[in-house]
Amino acid sequence: MSPSIDDFADLSIKVGTVTRAEPNDGARSPALRLWIDFGPDGVRQSSAKVTDRYAPEDLVGTQVAAVTGLEPLRVGGFRSDVLVIGALTPDGVVLLRPDGPVADGSGVA
Repeated sequence: MSPSIDDFADLSIKVGTVTRAEPNDGARSPALRLWIDFGPDGVRQSSAKVTDRYAPEDLVGTQVAAVTGLEPLRVGGFRSDVLVIGALTPDGVVLLRPDGPVADGSGVA
């Protein structure tokens, strides 16, 4: 069964700033633990498989787009609240981000 538009309406894509990043050594595949500030929605965590192109220190202070409104899950013992999104390339995931600063928690249209 395909998701309906109502299923999609429960989710949103928002922009937040990475405030902390470190390796997620407990994950089965190489990943980073990210803490992302979504402004009025607070700080949320994500385990992201982005290690092919990004080191933890590269991401702190940068803005990323993430799917919010998902049920949290545990990845390698780490709670992941949001799904950071990017484009799949042969060289790894390229994060989707605004091309200029926006307020944390801004929705993506």
